[in-house]
Amino acid sequence: MDISLEQAFNDLLQWCRARDFSGHDPFDALNSRLFQATPLARSATARLVWTQLIKRSPINLRRLAAVPEQKNAKGIALFALAALANYRRLKIIPAKSEALDLLDGLINLRISGYSGAAWGYNFDWQSRHFFAPRRTPMIVPTAFAARALLQAAEIFGDKRYLELARSSCEFILHDLGRTLDTEDELCFSYSPIDQTCVFNASMLAAETLAVVGAVTGEKDFCHLALRAARYVVKRQRSDGAWAYGAAANQAWVDNFHTGYVLQSLSRIIKNCSAADERVFADALGRGYKFWRERFFLADGWPKYYDNSLYPADTHTAAAAIVTLLELRHLDSGALSLAEKSAAWLLNNMRDSSGFFYYRRKRFHTVHSPFMRWSQAWTAYALARLLEER
Repeated sequence: MDISLEQAFNDLLQWCRARDFSGHDPFDALNSRLFQATPLARSATARLVWTQLIKRSPINLRRLAAVPEQKNAKGIALFALAALANYRRLKIIPAKSEALDLLDGLINLRISGYSGAAWGYNFDWQSRHFFAPRRTPMIVPTAFAARALLQAAEIFGDKRYLELARSSCEFILHDLGRTLDTEDELCFSYSPIDQTCVFNASMLAAETLAVVGAVTGEKDFCHLALRAARYVVKRQRSDGAWAYGAAANQAWVDNFHTGYVLQSLSRIIKNCSAADERVFADALGRGYKFWRERFFLADGWPKYYDNSLYPADTHTAAAAIVTLLELRHLDSGALSLAEKSAAWLLNNMRDSSGFFYYRRKRFHTVHSPFMRWSQAWTAYALARLLEER
């Protein structure tokens, strides 16, 4: 690569700091003041079409559509995780101050009115399954916020962070929907208002319970986490893969959602003991083997889907680096592949001004500098790689 990893990380942080970690997002089209001023804003079909039109456009139409740049809770959680990794590596006051500032910003983005601390997205979100107004609490940003808070509690010894992470478990237990709930199995939904069975989302809820329970000694949390893990493990394909979810139209397999499942399963195994732990370990090994063999090219290019080369995606590459580093205990070559993927990322997706592009298609590159999707994930990945080095 033409630039060092550390220089790329520092340039990226400088670019993000200059924008106060605010920006656009692939899914923020419904924040458009232009769209919201029309009757189409009340139509689920129109919301879905508008979201996909803006998301898939090779040209960033957000300024034309009056979509404001904003902070995203998951993005801030990822930047906080990057800052914490940077502080663990450097142990200097500026790195600590940035981590603390980002944690304060994350805490300020909490959504009130629920049983515990929860976070959501800064935009209305229309999927094929349900509509979630902006600031609807979601398990994915909540789980990443809890991950950052738990790390901060360990590093700084501040009980406030642990108490907030523990509070997020109250949200999971009392507000988050359950699409399956039996004595042996459990599937958490994405939010309090939907009934979807998304495997990585349920596992992120389970991971949060497992890690918090291990710290606080609350064994009931582990019991719930193991039930949720059992649900997902039982739905692993024979080749080791996991689909995105249980519905017929959620049967695709992609890189970063698979990585989320693998990381969460690994953390659950580490923090909770179970009679069928060997079954979980076998599922983790088979899942990792499928992921490792099917999602990477020889030069480190991390594929988005297991069965196609494009799109090449910054989020996918960055999340893959994090997954490789988190699962190094399974693979002696994980660090080497993480280095290759980082070199691919810097050589193919980095702008000379320091930010990272959204995607490369077969015949064009989408240069949009999405703050959460691309910059926050890349900051987290590069910080973790520098730390592991």
